[in-house]
Amino acid sequence: MKRMTTIAMIAMLLGAGAAFCPDGQAAAQDKVAEGAPTAEALGWRLGCQAYTFNRFTFYEAVEKTASLGLNWIEAYPGQRLSPDMPEDVKFDHNMPAELQKTVLDKLASANVKLVNYGVVGLPNNEEEARKVFEFAKAMGIETICSEPPKAAFDLIEKLADEYEINVAIHNHPKPSVYWNPDRVLEVVEGRSKRLGACADTGHWMRSGIDPLEAIKKLEGRIISFHFKDLNDMDPRAHDVPWGTGKANVKALLEEIHRQGFKGVFSAEYEHNWENSLPDLAECVTNFEKFAREIAAAAQQ
Repeated sequence: MKRMTTIAMIAMLLGAGAAFCPDGQAAAQDKVAEGAPTAEALGWRLGCQAYTFNRFTFYEAVEKTASLGLNWIEAYPGQRLSPDMPEDVKFDHNMPAELQKTVLDKLASANVKLVNYGVVGLPNNEEEARKVFEFAKAMGIETICSEPPKAAFDLIEKLADEYEINVAIHNHPKPSVYWNPDRVLEVVEGRSKRLGACADTGHWMRSGIDPLEAIKKLEGRIISFHFKDLNDMDPRAHDVPWGTGKANVKALLEEIHRQGFKGVFSAEYEHNWENSLPDLAECVTNFEKFAREIAAAAQQ
């Protein structure tokens, strides 16, 4: 009861759109990138996976995303919510309604929309799984990213259709269950189109899988991306600015465009953790450059 009282007081003090720190305000005003308008014209919404900023709070992740000129974010469960709140106040699907409202106000004040949530567990337990879907509905989330047990898919399919919320199966590197796209295809075969893949291009590379071949294999079943480029095809490889590594980013985007994919690309940059914004700004710039080239070629 004490924690609920504290949370309610925090929500009341912060109010709608309240700024949480001067540094965050400065970051939002001083853009380090200008977004990707051509990519948006292609139906590609480029945002950030908040895990990129896991050394910071969710509110700081929102500000950093806005500073890149981006308007979408994917949250993950367990991130500390704000530097102005107690450390045990986390972003997850257990947040009470008054705190959810405060988070939505913060997002609106930064002109950033919460579109995806994950990677979060979806157990074969209707009460627990429904709690995640109820939270997603309340927060306006389009897609839940998860790595559910095979036994849960009848339940997940039912809830995805009921709530009209997608479930995208994420691929952590081997030996995780879904490291190979064949396994993702197996569990979604014959099921609702609301079930598909959260295609993590970097984790495929860490598993020795060519991301271009994986994307081709998953045609028609990709719901969202955790987009990455790595310095090598190796379990120890690390993120680099898109287009400078071994993923052949332009070829990936050309194939994604050929498939007619329209949806969210979450930049998940797992390197230079404390100061990744310059690298991310280069990712955004290169993503937009490739989008312009693809759009121009499509008009010829």
